[in-house]
Amino acid sequence: MTESDRSCQDICDQYSPNCREMDRLREKVLEVAGLSELFKVLGDETRTKIIYLLSEEELCVCDLAEILEMSLPAISHHLRLLKAMRLVRYHREGKQVFYSLDDDHIVNLIHQAQEHFAEER
Repeated sequence: MTESDRSCQDICDQYSPNCREMDRLREKVLEVAGLSELFKVLGDETRTKIIYLLSEEELCVCDLAEILEMSLPAISHHLRLLKAMRLVRYHREGKQVFYSLDDDHIVNLIHQAQEHFAEER
């Protein structure tokens, strides 16, 4: 008897898919591996605001700090995390560094969340 077969025997009587279905569902769970890290990063309101602003236009750290009324080091800290998650990219022009979104996927996610939040119950 395989480990999978043994674990299928331990399942309650209320829900008992066949073992192949259980294995298929276990494999499906792997498809979302790592997504929680993305949602953790987006779970911070400041980072969500930064992403939203960058969806409007490219901005430098000074602009972001001014708009959000925060310090430059605080904005830089958030941008570092966003870069690590490949949500933003940057380019230099002289001494200034300008940030923009890496792609539109994250904007689509934010727009979907806005639509969901605006739905009437």
